[in-house]
Amino acid sequence: MTILFSTGLVLLAFFLVLRLYPPLGAKAAGDRLQTVRGSAHYVKNKFVNLIPTSMSTGFRDMLSTVKEMIRGIPNSRPQPGITAGKLNPADLVNPKESKVIWLGHSSLLVQISGLTLLLDPMFGTAPSPVPFVGGKRYSPVPPVDVNALPPIDAVLLSHDHYDHLDYGTIRRLHRKVGHFYVPLGVGAHLERWGVPAAKITETDWWNELELKGLKLRCTPSRHFSGRSLTDRNATLWCSWVLEGEQEKIFFSGDSGYGPHFREIGKRYGPFDLTLMECGQYNERWEAIHMLPEQTVLAHQEVGGKLMLPIHWGAFTLSLHAWTEPVERAVAAAEKQGVPMVTPRIGEPVLLGNTPQPSTRWWRNA
Repeated sequence: MTILFSTGLVLLAFFLVLRLYPPLGAKAAGDRLQTVRGSAHYVKNKFVNLIPTSMSTGFRDMLSTVKEMIRGIPNSRPQPGITAGKLNPADLVNPKESKVIWLGHSSLLVQISGLTLLLDPMFGTAPSPVPFVGGKRYSPVPPVDVNALPPIDAVLLSHDHYDHLDYGTIRRLHRKVGHFYVPLGVGAHLERWGVPAAKITETDWWNELELKGLKLRCTPSRHFSGRSLTDRNATLWCSWVLEGEQEKIFFSGDSGYGPHFREIGKRYGPFDLTLMECGQYNERWEAIHMLPEQTVLAHQEVGGKLMLPIHWGAFTLSLHAWTEPVERAVAAAEKQGVPMVTPRIGEPVLLGNTPQPSTRWWRNA
């Protein structure tokens, strides 16, 4: 009886955490759930990729991963201060000047067509449901405080993983935001966290939207989703196309390499700037996170002119050195003759025929 009682308490506690702990988000219900079920990409109660996608998650692979983590990864984090860039509010004074400011990892501030957008804003201390657990941000504070941001016309999210959708960030940020554009199912998280339903637009792959003259295209990626043990692939993941009056930008979100890049290029390319994932990869999960050499190839296939590598520089979420992603991406780009921009965190990249930041600043680590 004691064993049964104890087991029951553990199960009850587990159930209550899943239901009541806000950072875990919420599941789609009502009209949201009906929209999810109506997607052509929702099969047998979960979203699926355009092509078969799996990760090496067998016992041997997991054991090998754990052993590597225990041994430690050389140069897995930078020396203090190396990545601690800051956004300068003065760089945001003229929103009519098209620019992109990398905020570390996959967080970006974009000004285009007179609008100010945030892509996958993550200003938390760790990509984890429990902030004091997990890999901490390299810098003690994020590159900008939410209170220092100007009004944000829109936030675009690529998926609901913790390094891209952060509970604390949304709670502090949402009153500054005019609207949220998210893939199917993700709106339930935002609504639970206090974002009014009227400020949320959920969308499927290949849907075309418009915000004050700026064209937004929700496009595929090759990945997965989930914030707890019971919601794997319950929400959609995506990439985004931003088409302004003068410039076009492609944001890859998280993705393994696949034929969707070429299809996106055919439909919406070429792009003045691509924001391409290049880090947190491993051969065990190559299907859902590109290798840096594939990143450069994907940039070419979507029709990119200038490439900015993202998904690195803020957290250690894989088994490689923290500088390895950008070093490999730079080498591949140079080999293929692909123009690449490598700004420090917080340094603006102006769109157009202007000199671009391309110093190898991370080598000072």
